[in-house]
Amino acid sequence: MAKLDRDGVKIHYEVHGSGPTLLLSHGYSSTARMWDGQISALKDRYQVVVWDMRGHGESDYPADQSLYSEALTVGDMKALLDHVGAKKAIVAGLSLGGYMSLAFAASHPERVRALMLFDTGPGFKKDEARAKWNETARQRAANLEAKGLAALNSSDEVKLTRHRDATGLARAARGMLAQEKERVMQSVGKISVPTLVLVGANDTNFLAATDYMAAKIKQAIKVVVADAGHAANLHQPALFNQAVEAFLARLPAA
Repeated sequence: MAKLDRDGVKIHYEVHGSGPTLLLSHGYSSTARMWDGQISALKDRYQVVVWDMRGHGESDYPADQSLYSEALTVGDMKALLDHVGAKKAIVAGLSLGGYMSLAFAASHPERVRALMLFDTGPGFKKDEARAKWNETARQRAANLEAKGLAALNSSDEVKLTRHRDATGLARAARGMLAQEKERVMQSVGKISVPTLVLVGANDTNFLAATDYMAAKIKQAIKVVVADAGHAANLHQPALFNQAVEAFLARLPAA
C-alpha cells in the first residue's frame, strides 16, 4: 500500500486511472473506501486520488495532538498533489472532506481547477455556533477515548471503514473536526472556479449550508439528490455519479 511520508507521519493514498487529477477526501471517521463507487465510475477518464486522513484508516495515528490540524490536513492534500505530479486538480470531498477542500482552495487557489462539495458546509459565522460545534467535537473525542471504536455511529460511510483503534479519531476530532476561525467561511465568496455543491435531500443538517454556498460561489451548480442522506454517494450512487459526471463534462479542457 502506498504511503506518503509527511515529516514522519505516513499518509495512505491510492491512485486509480489516468487523465486529469481528481482528489477525493472522505468524511470524519470514514476512509478512502467510501469512494469505491466513484473510483470505478471515473478511473477510465480521470486520475482519481483517494487517501486516508491522518488518524484514519491505513494512515498513521500520531500520539502528538499538535499533529492534527486543518493546516496540516491542507498540507497533506498539497503534498499528495505534488507527489502525483498534478499542478492543478479537481478538488472534492464529503462532510469534513468537503470542508478541507474549501480550506485547501482558500490556501492554494492556484492548484484548484474545480471544486465539488458534497454534504458539507464552510463552518460558522458566529462564535457561539462555532463554540457549540467544537464542544460536540470534543465530546466525540471523549467518547472515543472512553469506549473505543464502539463509540462510532453506524452510518453507511462509517460501516465501510476499518480503523486500527480509536486514538487517531479522537485526536482528529479535537484537531481537525473542531474549527478555530471563520477563515473558510469568509473565503467562500472569493471562489472563482466552477463548483458543484451537492447535498442529499434528507441531509437536513447541511441543506442551509448548501444553499449558502450555492448563493455565494459565482460559478456554483447546486444539486439535491432525492432520497439520500449525509452520504449521498452511497445512498444514491447512480444519481450521485450522474450529477458528478454531468458537472465534469462541462469543465473547460485542462
